[in-house]
Amino acid sequence: MSCVRAVQVKNIKLVVESLSEHLKRERENSVKASDGDFLSISGVRVSAVKSGIKVRDRLDLVVFEIDEKSSVAGVFTLNKFCAAPVQIAKENLLRGNARYFLVNTGYANAGTGKLGLKAAKNCCSKLAEITKVAESSVIPFSTGVIGEHLPVDKVLSALPAAINGFSEVDWLSAARGIMTTDTQPKVISRTIRSKNGSIRVTGVAKGSGMIRPDMATMLAFVFCDARVAPTDLKVLLAKLVEGSFNRITVDGDTSTNDSCMLVATGASGIEIVGDRELEDGLGVFFTDLAIALIRDAEGATKFVTVSVDGGENSEECLRVAYAISESPLVKTAMFASDPNWGRILAVIGRSDIEDLDIDAVEIMLGGTRVVCDGGVDPSYTETLGQMEMAEKEVAVKISLGRGTAKETVFTSDLSVDYVKINADYRS
Repeated sequence: MSCVRAVQVKNIKLVVESLSEHLKRERENSVKASDGDFLSISGVRVSAVKSGIKVRDRLDLVVFEIDEKSSVAGVFTLNKFCAAPVQIAKENLLRGNARYFLVNTGYANAGTGKLGLKAAKNCCSKLAEITKVAESSVIPFSTGVIGEHLPVDKVLSALPAAINGFSEVDWLSAARGIMTTDTQPKVISRTIRSKNGSIRVTGVAKGSGMIRPDMATMLAFVFCDARVAPTDLKVLLAKLVEGSFNRITVDGDTSTNDSCMLVATGASGIEIVGDRELEDGLGVFFTDLAIALIRDAEGATKFVTVSVDGGENSEECLRVAYAISESPLVKTAMFASDPNWGRILAVIGRSDIEDLDIDAVEIMLGGTRVVCDGGVDPSYTETLGQMEMAEKEVAVKISLGRGTAKETVFTSDLSVDYVKINADYRS
């Protein structure tokens, strides 16, 4: 097998160029969001207040109000030690008509046993009492330090101010109010158009570390004015998350509190299901929101895209992509801008791909082919590799040469600051 494959090289370049355009679009959307140009979603209001849960004088309690005619769907962490609010959120979604999301940062209310469940229920009960809805209509969420009990009194005392402070457009405060180790709020607001009409979508998210598919230490709340039946919305959300929030990883750790919610108020009267343009547009929206988390990963200095194609199925492509994305040796090489391609090669070899033909495997760094025919590409030079790794955005492309399946995972490097942030997290 020859390393010289003009058609393949052309295709790889097209993939890299397509990715660059996608990332460019994501940056442009982020700039627009940071300028405060957010879309209101008819049927949704939001409020963020300071309650002093863990840190004085910072936004740490957020309430979303949702019109009673809305459809609401959620997906949650698969961690067996799921937090008290996650347990209650799943129960309440099944029991009633979701009218309020109650979100706190500072303490995760995870690993807190029966007292944690009681605390979360007390918060839901108080908000339900104030707003005159059923307790099951309040969906709780928490993020922060695991094992610490939630100061319920502080939450309850702040709820009246939150209810009195509702806004249709203050998404930025909401995004700030759910941050933990994040260095910046994540908000995207967009109009998605199709031949059948347009819908408005606004979403906020948080998460910088302990991020691994099956959700992560992340919270994401996406609101749109489309019309979707509750059962269809649940199926749609699962599909959207699988292609976005379940394709990012920082450190391979799945947290206890991960939650992603999608609300469709129906105000536009436009149906999503069956409209390919709207579904695809919403998919891009979710992907961009997930990418925003990786761009703000704890201590990150590089944004890394790991693409694997030529697999027999998606499962083995993802196995390789995650193994590379979560390898401390690969990630530290990224931080050092060191083209140590041997680390990538070794990870592929240990990824438990049955009957892997190593002569068929190809490794690319950006537009530079590094490995083919079982060894280094004859045209490869350390200078070329160094140029690729010195970029702030690094693309790793693996071709397994055994099928047509392909998958992409987004990740970051592993820096000294990551260690410092997590070593000092509880202090």
